[in-house]
Amino acid sequence: MTEQTPPAYAGPARVLSGVQPTGALHLGNYLGALVKFTRMQHETETFIFVADMHAITQWQDPKLLTAQVREITAAYLAAGLDPKIATIFPQSAVPAHAELAWVFNCVARLGWLDRMTQFKDKAGKHKERESVGLYTYPVLQAADILLYKATQVPVGEDQKQHVELTRDIAQKFNHDFEAPGFFPLPEAMIAGPGARIMSLRDGSSKMSKSDPSDYSRINLTDDADAIAQKVKKARTDAEPLPETLDELKGRAEALNLLGIYAALDGRTSAEVLTEFAGQGFGAFKPKLADLAVAKLGPVGEAMRGFLADPAEIDRILTAGAERAREVAAPTLHQVKKIVGFWGD
Repeated sequence: MTEQTPPAYAGPARVLSGVQPTGALHLGNYLGALVKFTRMQHETETFIFVADMHAITQWQDPKLLTAQVREITAAYLAAGLDPKIATIFPQSAVPAHAELAWVFNCVARLGWLDRMTQFKDKAGKHKERESVGLYTYPVLQAADILLYKATQVPVGEDQKQHVELTRDIAQKFNHDFEAPGFFPLPEAMIAGPGARIMSLRDGSSKMSKSDPSDYSRINLTDDADAIAQKVKKARTDAEPLPETLDELKGRAEALNLLGIYAALDGRTSAEVLTEFAGQGFGAFKPKLADLAVAKLGPVGEAMRGFLADPAEIDRILTAGAERAREVAAPTLHQVKKIVGFWGD
């Protein structure tokens, strides 16, 4: 007899992703995440959360955290997420995330977490000083995804390893508890324009909320003057733009600015290069600044409008949390029965 392949997950397709409320969102978040969220909500059932539980793996000022949750929500709404279509909610408002994470802590293997490079990058040489939460947060991330049985997870390249861990946890749970096909094996969605936007000051480093230099990023709340000034001061080189992408190898800052232009304009880098080949950055940067202001200016204005009405943001988060709890409850109930916990 031949061993049969266990049945695959047969439930509905779902998208899930989230952003930590740990600082101002920037151009990289907008192009790499928010634009994709907005598009996908019209294609697949979508759950987008504010990852406040993940945020406290490193110290957060409690007096600021609630405001930061509202700011991330305002960015979601300003970018085009529609709470009547997508479920938008705070992670901590759904206790099932933490409950499922504990079960997964008992499914995941220590060796799997030891291989997670994000912890090594964040902890550096002093890992013994970091919180246990920072070490185990990929397991909570797996719970975030699988609680809603998400099949597609839009993430940055740096989170791909965590989605792979989620697949390992799902597969082991399904196997160990003889529940074939119970959890899906989610796919990381990384490809596409804007997938990796780099710092305006260093083309080898990803644009980051935590970079001490505000000139390394364009914040979504920046006004037109700030956006233009940051593009003007972005690091480049003295060479003109070439005719082919191959000729840009080794010119990280030039390649980054070209990629930003392409992502904002909905074109490929090669198409943009055809337009600007032979021109220097003295000609290119003003065009990029105009484009960035045109695309991001309305987003920042909308954000400020939403932030001026925190009660409406709270209403949206409350409704989203209620919907998320409704979807999460059957999954957690079934997990408890499968594991053998006492109860109905």
